[in-house]
Amino acid sequence: MRLSSRGGVVLLHEKKILVTGVITEKSIAFAAAALAQQQGAEVVLSGFGRGLRITRQVAQRLPQPADVLELDLTEPAHLAAAAADLQGRWGRLDGVLHAAAYAPPDALDGGFLTAGWADVASAVHVSTYSFVALARTCAPLLKAAGGGSVVGLDFAGDQVWPGYDWMGVAKSGLESCCRYLAHALGPQGTRVNLVAAGPLRTVAATAIKSFDDLVRAWHERAPLAWDETDAEPVGRAVCALWSGWLPAVTGEVLHVDGGAHAVGADPVAARAAGAAPGQPA
Repeated sequence: MRLSSRGGVVLLHEKKILVTGVITEKSIAFAAAALAQQQGAEVVLSGFGRGLRITRQVAQRLPQPADVLELDLTEPAHLAAAAADLQGRWGRLDGVLHAAAYAPPDALDGGFLTAGWADVASAVHVSTYSFVALARTCAPLLKAAGGGSVVGLDFAGDQVWPGYDWMGVAKSGLESCCRYLAHALGPQGTRVNLVAAGPLRTVAATAIKSFDDLVRAWHERAPLAWDETDAEPVGRAVCALWSGWLPAVTGEVLHVDGGAHAVGADPVAARAAGAAPGQPA
């Protein structure tokens, strides 16, 4: 961290950051990567499979074109290869963003009671366990940086959202993993936190048929209002957690959702929508 030539603070001066999950410019991961570069960080992205080519294209649209590693977070060999690359490239990591989530269609949109274990296992592996796998793999590199910061992306894992089904369960597990990782990696100085964003129109959102219902709920409840097309506020929170400004914050779920998480059903909005008294809109 240092002062810029204009007297402002550069939050991420010379920090080395790994960002997973960049598929489009509308993603939280892209917003975080772009803001990190603007705040002085050097960034590497990751992608895999059919999306790797897309990630490489999107990486060229950052303020500074970034390198892209091939990294499937569910493949131990990919994780080991990425760690070896980053060790040779930088010798350390100051920040990591886990921006990976997936649930098969049968595990969403009413599939909670009918989804088989194979679909549930896939959702948990990608959306929950891979967070631990990535942090564990990067731990030596983070330690070399004096501890560093691991950030994951969450969504209201403490409530039921119709249609979210097994992804909601996976996010609840993610929150628990965050706490356990904070405990496990704290002794080496590594901070582990989640950012719980409100609903954004990302690639992941297109998989949820009830997404528009989520957006309506946010428009009704968020005291600060909510723009489902703007990922920058969430990206800013990620960068703040990567920075040195929050040195004693770990195991936390930071809500960046316009305040909707703090507000129950709005009776005025419910009446306007024609709901019965006492019923959520």
